[in-house]
Amino acid sequence: MPLSGHCLCKAVTYTVDVEAPILTGYDHCDDCQRQSGSTYSLVAVVPKDKLTVQGPLKKWEGKGSSGHSVWRWFCSECGSPIAHDPDAAPEIIALKGGSLDVEIKKTLKPDTEIWTVSKLPFCQEHLAKPFEHMPQ
Repeated sequence: MPLSGHCLCKAVTYTVDVEAPILTGYDHCDDCQRQSGSTYSLVAVVPKDKLTVQGPLKKWEGKGSSGHSVWRWFCSECGSPIAHDPDAAPEIIALKGGSLDVEIKKTLKPDTEIWTVSKLPFCQEHLAKPFEHMPQ
C-alpha cells in the first residue's frame, strides 16, 4: 500500500509509491522547530520521484547549512506544513509525519534523530539514533 496524507483542510493531498519511508526521524533543526511550532518535526523521508501531490501547494525558500535552498511546502489554504525539500539532496523529500494519514502515522517507528546540535536541552536524552547534523 502506498503512503498517503493530506493537510488539515484536505485541499492538499499526496501519495508516495513506496511501502515505507527510507528513514523516519525527529528533525531538531531550528527551521523545523519554527515550521512545526514545536521542539522538533517528525519527518518521513521518501524518494522524491515517487511522490505525487495535488492541491494548492505553496513553497517557501530558505537556506540550509550547506548554503543550498531548502524548500518548505505547505497548503496555501490552511497553512499546514507538508514537507521540506532540500536542494542539497535532490533525490529525497522529508514529509511532515503529522500530515500522513492516521492509520499510516500510527505505524511509524522513528529510528533517527537529526540536527541534534539544535536539540533543545529539555528534550529527552535520546529519542532515537542521534546525528548532530544530517546522517552521512
